Amino acid sequence: MSTLKNKVQLIGNVGNEPEITNLDSGKKVAKFSIATNEFYKNSNGEKEQNTQWHNVVAWGKIAEIVEKYVGKGKEVALEGKLTSRSYETKEGEKRYVTEVVANEILLMGIKGDGNTSK
Repeated sequence: MSTLKNKVQLIGNVGNEPEITNLDSGKKVAKFSIATNEFYKNSNGEKEQNTQWHNVVAWGKIAEIVEKYVGKGKEVALEGKLTSRSYETKEGEKRYVTEVVANEILLMGIKGDGNTSK
């Protein structure tokens, strides 16, 4: 069991235009959200949908790919790891955030390979 890792794989639709930031260090970071949908039948046999939203962060070359090719509504598959952090708002409230740090992204519905990684 010592080989278990923090690994997340998601396929979903981008919920907003990615926010791209160029840092003073020269690194680029992209932040966006994706929605994943799960369908099931309720106790009455009716089809129901459960949508979960995931915050995604991409760095470096992955961020460059996101900037060029990823937009609101696009379907993407990604792999990464879960990270958690906290911060304080201007009002002094402590907030907690869980994000997926992407290390690979696949652009669905794109002709050609579309597979990108660091």
